Amino acid sequence: MTASETKTARPLAGWRVLVPRGGPWGDGVAASLRAQGAVPVVAPLINFAPTTDQVALDAALERLQQGHYDWLTVTSATTVDVLFAHRVEVPRTTRIAAVGETTAAALAAVGYEVALVPELDNSAAGMAEQMIALEPEPRRILSLRSEIAKPVLSKSLTEAGHDVDSIVAYRTVGVPVTDRIRRDVENGRINVILITSGSVAGQVREQFPEIPDTTLLAAIGPRTAQDARKVGLPISAVADRQTVDALIETVSHFTLPHAADEFAP
Repeated sequence: MTASETKTARPLAGWRVLVPRGGPWGDGVAASLRAQGAVPVVAPLINFAPTTDQVALDAALERLQQGHYDWLTVTSATTVDVLFAHRVEVPRTTRIAAVGETTAAALAAVGYEVALVPELDNSAAGMAEQMIALEPEPRRILSLRSEIAKPVLSKSLTEAGHDVDSIVAYRTVGVPVTDRIRRDVENGRINVILITSGSVAGQVREQFPEIPDTTLLAAIGPRTAQDARKVGLPISAVADRQTVDALIETVSHFTLPHAADEFAP
């Protein structure tokens, strides 16, 4: 195999990429990066904690299982973890709408059937627009979300005349990185930081105040890029779709800076 063929087969050879979440998600991203030749550095910047209103969540999930809702909206894979942890059985009379292919895949992986994924704007706003067009008559909708999520979806659906229960399913909390990871970012040993959500962007800005100009900050989609820029991160790469595969593909088109002398004495 020639050098150019090797580069094509492993386009991220030599890159060190910070993966900002751990668990099965982080393991999956790390495996995908290794397949492209990169060295993944899994450094969780966020984690998820139980809701502070478990009574409200339990009541909503009970109503869900009893068939009270026409629709369930799921905007993150973490919400899928909550459903699975509570062993929730969604009746066939309740259709599930998922924002993003990653969320849809997470639902399918644990046995939930997805009826709707936004076709054009794969965001909460895009989901609301498509559901409103699909359902001209008022429907009962359960919207499960993080406590920091903007109420875009539930607000739009409510204004369109639907009966929406917007329930906090989990909290997002920051996780301090190790001193070594912080030094590796500051001295440029990390070539790419994956920005996979607005909450990750906030933690990157807070925990890494000095990021070298040569470090590529790559956002998983236009909306995440917008959130990241709002907190002051100079995003250089934006995936056109909100999937990990699209994000890695986008990064693979960049050239590794100072590849020859990066670790020279």
